[in-house]
Amino acid sequence: MIRLHGALKPVRGRYNAGMNIPLQARHHSSGLNTGFAGEGMSFAEYIRKAEAMLRQAHAGKPDMEKIVAGNAPFESLPFGDFQKGIGKPYQRGVLLTHGLSDSPYHMRRLGEFFQRNGFRVMAVLLPGHGTQPGDLLDVHWADWAETVAYGVQCLAAEVDEVYLAGFSAGAALSLYHADKDERVRGLFMFSPALEIASRARRSYLHRLYSWLLPQHAWLNVMPDQDCYKYESFCLNAVTQMWRLTQSLSQGELNIPLFVAASADDATVSSAAALNFFHKVKHSLRKMLWYAAEDPKQADVEWVKSALPEKRILSGAHTAVVISPDDAHYGEAGEYANCLHYISQSDELYSACLSSHTPWLGEVTPENLKYGLLRRLMYNPHYAEMEVALRRFIERLP
Repeated sequence: MIRLHGALKPVRGRYNAGMNIPLQARHHSSGLNTGFAGEGMSFAEYIRKAEAMLRQAHAGKPDMEKIVAGNAPFESLPFGDFQKGIGKPYQRGVLLTHGLSDSPYHMRRLGEFFQRNGFRVMAVLLPGHGTQPGDLLDVHWADWAETVAYGVQCLAAEVDEVYLAGFSAGAALSLYHADKDERVRGLFMFSPALEIASRARRSYLHRLYSWLLPQHAWLNVMPDQDCYKYESFCLNAVTQMWRLTQSLSQGELNIPLFVAASADDATVSSAAALNFFHKVKHSLRKMLWYAAEDPKQADVEWVKSALPEKRILSGAHTAVVISPDDAHYGEAGEYANCLHYISQSDELYSACLSSHTPWLGEVTPENLKYGLLRRLMYNPHYAEMEVALRRFIERLP
């Protein structure tokens, strides 16, 4: 099930954080990117159309080009040693899919890794994302699935072997597609969102009254200061995630699988990822498990998540795919996640943002006992994760 902090908190029928922040223009639909709009296009055309749409969405902002670049879908050709396909330009390709309320920015570093390791890379922008939080009010998960299917179709035209890599909701979408498409040769899943609390099925009920009281369509209303990820979060996004997870196959997977997940994750159920991993029938499987203790399970590599010398108390859902040297979310990055203090006091929120020595980790009651806490936005073991990924790829059939 999906648990407490972050984008997907327990549903209480109204927004439960940032309650002193009134709804603004960004909390309404812009009419941009509300559904899949790439049918019949080449992937390069799809990227150009998305960039034009994003410029329209963010027109007038001082950092518009930076925002567009981070939110846009992208592609890259392999360099270095790579295998040519049989009648196609490349042997291997990977489609990258970001998470719910996120953007392709979160997949950039992984894209560079796969590019260096001989993969043709494509990354999609999911409908409802990259523009403003209100564009998730009317989106449907089938539009996300259609976007992934389109990306796979574009990739399969150029490669013999299609692989899918997804973060959080993107991992769930990758699994959903892999179960239906025999062209998919393997999966890479990062902080996969595979289960949501059953009470999330009732989140659609807000539509009965939110037309009159628009604030009731929102789980969280936040400042939205992150240019690559929504901070405000609407109930429809919860509904669509629940419907997506209900559509996932309960059967056993029989393709190579790489998973990286945090036991400390407070956004999705890491136990669901661990249980799913052990159902995989294929002999090539690998899991990195960021946790306080070693689970001592087959094919699961334990990575100790707490690094007190760096004031890191635990891993976090938001951290797995981001490198410490990332200019935005990294160790010295420009963005700090202190959203958990907004509903408490302006003083705590400001102190967290300005502190030079906060604790870092997942937002849990236990971690909050240590003092000022920022949500960890990068993976201190990212370089080691790339080593594990490279070794896994070397073993692909």
